[in-house]
Amino acid sequence: MAAVSLSLDMQYLQPDLAGGRLLGAVRYGHAGPLEISTGLAVPLRCLESAPVCWTSWLGQAPIAQGRLGQLQYRHNQDLLFGHIQLREADFAGQTGASALQAASHAGYQAIFDALHATGFTHLVRCWNYLPDINADGGGLERYRQFNIGRQDAFATSPHASLEAAPAASALGTPSGDLSIYFLASHTPAVALENPRQVPAYRYPSQYGPRTPIFSRGGLLSLAHSETLFISGTASILGHESVHPGKLAEQTEETLRNIAAVVAAANARAISQPFTCEELTLKVFVRHAVDLPQIRQIIDRQWGSAGKALFLQADVCRAELLVEIEAFCSHCRETS
Repeated sequence: MAAVSLSLDMQYLQPDLAGGRLLGAVRYGHAGPLEISTGLAVPLRCLESAPVCWTSWLGQAPIAQGRLGQLQYRHNQDLLFGHIQLREADFAGQTGASALQAASHAGYQAIFDALHATGFTHLVRCWNYLPDINADGGGLERYRQFNIGRQDAFATSPHASLEAAPAASALGTPSGDLSIYFLASHTPAVALENPRQVPAYRYPSQYGPRTPIFSRGGLLSLAHSETLFISGTASILGHESVHPGKLAEQTEETLRNIAAVVAAANARAISQPFTCEELTLKVFVRHAVDLPQIRQIIDRQWGSAGKALFLQADVCRAELLVEIEAFCSHCRETS
């Protein structure tokens, strides 16, 4: 059986480049310079035994690399991993936009320019990290400023639409730059929604002047494998946060939402069905003291806390205490 086209390795050691399969890597723990040139550093605290941890995206060799301005990328024949970091101070003073809004627009414009230049025209999965995500940015929450810039970039790109938006996450860091990394493909992913939730791009105006741009998940079928990406997921029903101040109930609601996206994926999947128990999880915890209870709930329900990376981060709504994203890849049977 052929190997899967994409896999995710989570570890506490710097990833090895010798195998020639590394599309890109992200280091969590501190924001200093990377020892390798294939990814970026995000200053989120690792809630594990090691102070630094890595997520590494592995594809099939051979892999080439390139750069367009501040955006760096690596790709093989199927997938492109790209990343960009932007200093908000470089965008200060622009008329009619906050520095974060302008930086967000510039970051996503750079991504769409890279998709056009490389031919990987379908944006599959995005990860966004911005400092002080819940803070008031001069009368408008910073996450809402980010959403304005992101949506404005989508509105002018021929490669993007709201209904086919990529899976995505947006988390808050205590410091650092606006950091975005992404995966793109020649093949479009099937955008997945959760029947328990309103699509994010249809949120009412109470969540800001521009809606968030992401689907609840994405299903990408390539020649030898089928990959499920589940966006950052939290305790939201319809469009409203539920169980305020109740950690256990928020965690359980989050897992129910993930299970609903898995079910939506299985209705479209052409490989074997996906299960919650096999998902690889990245768990974002607002308060580090809550880690043991969250881990216990995940273990009790799915037994998968051993395949999870736990990080301390601010979630995009101030009342939400936990957010979870997930990944799984299956081999496809070929004749």
